[in-house]
Amino acid sequence: MDLSNLKPAKGSVRTRKRIGRGEGSGSGDTATRGHKGAKSRAGHSKKPGFEGGQMPLARRVPKYGFKNRNRVAYQAINLDALQKLADEKGLLTIDPDILIRNGLVSKNELVKVLGRGKLTAKVDVTAHAFSDTAAKAIEAAGGSVNRL
Repeated sequence: MDLSNLKPAKGSVRTRKRIGRGEGSGSGDTATRGHKGAKSRAGHSKKPGFEGGQMPLARRVPKYGFKNRNRVAYQAINLDALQKLADEKGLLTIDPDILIRNGLVSKNELVKVLGRGKLTAKVDVTAHAFSDTAAKAIEAAGGSVNRL
């Protein structure tokens, strides 16, 4: 052992700089915050998207089109998916709970049945909405359409 190998005992050296503990500490007075300005004040927090007074990106970029605030978003499920489900599980009724359990739609979403594919199974389908072609195909196969 020589002087080049000496190290302080573990836990004896503070790694965190104690700021605002007087002039003698070397980081008193302004407590490493610099002079004046918003960041030197207590309670300062910058708003998300603030770019130092420059016009923020969200306001610089042009906006197009119309966003309907009252839009009702449905999760679509097609007739071919209902047919496959009826064949695999042997179901006579299909409702949103069954679709959620089988991973076809996600929870807390409105379900709309669309008319892609063919439906040959006689099933009673319950959903929030149906397209005209889907409703006709379900009824043509001998099933019933129930709207929630």
